[in-house]
Amino acid sequence: MPEGPELHMASQFVNRVCGGVVFSGAVEKSEVSKNPEVPFACAAYRISAISRGKEVRLTLTPIKDEGAEVGGGKPMDIVFRFGMSGFFRYTAQDELPKHAHLRFYTKEKPRKVLSFVDIRRFGSWEPNGTWQVERGPCVMFEYQSFRDNVLSNLSDRAFDKPICEALLNQKYFNGIGNYLRAEILYRLKIPPFVKARTVLEGLLPRDYAELDVKPVKTGCASPQSSEISLSKKVKLKKESPDLLNLCHTVPLEVIQIGGKGYDPEKADYSDFEAWLQCYYVSGMKSLRDHNGRTMWFQGDPGPMAPKASKSPKAKKRAKKTGDGENDAQVVREKELAKKVKEEKESKRKQRMKKGKGVQSDRGTPSPVPKRKMSQSRKTPTAGQAVSKKRSRKSSRASAKQTS
Repeated sequence: MPEGPELHMASQFVNRVCGGVVFSGAVEKSEVSKNPEVPFACAAYRISAISRGKEVRLTLTPIKDEGAEVGGGKPMDIVFRFGMSGFFRYTAQDELPKHAHLRFYTKEKPRKVLSFVDIRRFGSWEPNGTWQVERGPCVMFEYQSFRDNVLSNLSDRAFDKPICEALLNQKYFNGIGNYLRAEILYRLKIPPFVKARTVLEGLLPRDYAELDVKPVKTGCASPQSSEISLSKKVKLKKESPDLLNLCHTVPLEVIQIGGKGYDPEKADYSDFEAWLQCYYVSGMKSLRDHNGRTMWFQGDPGPMAPKASKSPKAKKRAKKTGDGENDAQVVREKELAKKVKEEKESKRKQRMKKGKGVQSDRGTPSPVPKRKMSQSRKTPTAGQAVSKKRSRKSSRASAKQTS
């Protein structure tokens, strides 16, 4: 599933390919998509994008002095949520991706198309939409608001849950997803199934580097001493980051290396795979959390771990495949399911083979002979039944006469 870094890179991609490009006409929706129509049509407009956590907002802005049609007189915002496999692509019209469910056409000829591609169709868009009010500040670009929002609401029941599950709550951790939570907790050596409030309640409301630099009490403080004091705080922050700090910096690291598999122009994710320390890494443990999501970790899972949880094994990561199949996590899940199926089939064949071996050792059983039914017990025919009935009547009549 795309997480905060991937959605930010999607907005960067849109701004890069659409910069200076003029789009024209109506926004086109695929017939199979259940998302709403976008009531926007304009002779000439531009597209820009911005991200916030796990959302991307496209703004369609009509160009002045150009004829506007229905819905095209004023800008329109469309808010996208990517679901399991959403991303944007920019292609020639005759190279339209198979799963392009929303399309924006350029004015120039030959025409090109900006498409929202969603293979599994879990993604959505909202015309005239806004950021969801249920989502908190972005962990990457609204860091201080994000930190304050978490620490001022620790009494919320959401923090009664294990820390690994609380990290997926977008009300407080907007942008954090499955692979990010694994990497963050692994770096801090925090067991994933420890109560979230226990982990967070001792954190300071502001980062060390953002605290005001106070002068030394000796009265002879110099600018140099203040700089030294600040540098120590910055160094302390880098050497001893807390969980909320890593929720901010780890996603930024992913952006720097190019993301986990949602850049439509990039097929090599070896840098990202080399960056991973815990998620789907061989030798790490995994458990299904209470919501059914796989949590990767090292060491003890913690006291709140589900008791009957299954532990899928780590597999070698798969690279991107063709025709938009660049959802690396989907590929890995398919391979894992395939392996489980193969193991079950192998065990079934072994049981069958073992059963045949036992039977051959015992020898082929001789067929059980059928018992021959005696003549007296055979079912009488209709004629025999009638004759027997008549003989009984005659015997009764003769008995009466004798009496």
